[in-house]
Amino acid sequence: MEACGFRPVAPGPTCVRFAHTERNRSARTRKGSPEMSSRGFRPAHNPRLGILFICLGMMTITVNDAILKQFSDRYPLHEIVFVRAVVAILFSLAMLRFEGGLRALRTRRPGAHIARGLCMVVANIAFFAALAAIPLADATALFFVAPLFITLLSIPFLGERVGIRRFSAVAVGFVGVLVVLRPGGAELGHSLDHLLTMLLPVVAALAYAAMQILTRRLRASAPASAMAIYIQITLVAVSLLFFFVAGDGRYAAGIESRSALFLLRAWTWPTLEHWLWFVLLGGLSAFIAYSVTQAYRLSDAATLAPFEYVALPMAIALGWLVFDHLPDIWVLLGCALIAGSGVYVYRRKKKVADDLAGAPRRRRGKRLARARESLRHGRIRQPAYRRDR
Repeated sequence: MEACGFRPVAPGPTCVRFAHTERNRSARTRKGSPEMSSRGFRPAHNPRLGILFICLGMMTITVNDAILKQFSDRYPLHEIVFVRAVVAILFSLAMLRFEGGLRALRTRRPGAHIARGLCMVVANIAFFAALAAIPLADATALFFVAPLFITLLSIPFLGERVGIRRFSAVAVGFVGVLVVLRPGGAELGHSLDHLLTMLLPVVAALAYAAMQILTRRLRASAPASAMAIYIQITLVAVSLLFFFVAGDGRYAAGIESRSALFLLRAWTWPTLEHWLWFVLLGGLSAFIAYSVTQAYRLSDAATLAPFEYVALPMAIALGWLVFDHLPDIWVLLGCALIAGSGVYVYRRKKKVADDLAGAPRRRRGKRLARARESLRHGRIRQPAYRRDR
């Protein structure tokens, strides 16, 4: 390094090759090479900042859900999603300026980004359709089986090993789902419609888990704002498809299910006040996509998992303050089982990873300790050069 510019001497062959490599790397970076760009987007490990982002994201998600539930009996879901996605793209483009500009949208894996966006589409449709018919706290509790699905999906897609302890925790979490899904809801009764509606957040959780698996595989290929834009573009495309197929409300006639009506109701021009709410939803959506993606890029899932559950008490509070609904003891018990199992799964995974990482050091330490003990008792002769000192 001294010969490469810190001292006035002629550079040697190694320095020439180094300078040549740096010039080539700079040239490829200026051209916006996806390969070089993806290296530049590899995040630093910052658990504290990741925790801050995940807490802000979870609280924003709960506020977003409460606003959407408020409008579920006035506008169709795909109209709300369309407006909020368009606004979110504008916000995300503004954030993208600080993370590499438009060239950061270049990718060698467009199929993976499209799949990730479609997973978010399914998660949005399923969860928001459920919100139209069931309390906010119930839907949020059921959605938090997502960490359990992430654990199961990581086996075939990420090649992770899951032991009996984590499998047992996953089973306890699904018992919590059954507790929340107990027969005989006070609002929906014992009908099949009740069961199907209550299962929608579970479907949303599965789609969200698949999206997070893809996020882990793509986290070094694009900045958080670019990944948010890919999702919002997919939401816009699917919403427009809904508009052309069912935007006139032709399929809503005679439907009594609040979830189905929320999906199939005809598009209506919003009032000025509602336009402002829709713009707010778009800003919240952009911030949610950015903060959650950024959190998982800055820290590991085991560290973030306990902080995701700040959404549960906030959902209960908003459900009580805005919709005058408090969950019963069974929903609270199910929340405890789901949250407890999810936190345990991630903490156990972190412990296993730490043990595997520390195993070589421990083995080396044990070998050195045995060697010292043998030397002390004369079972191993010291080398001659050591004895002569």
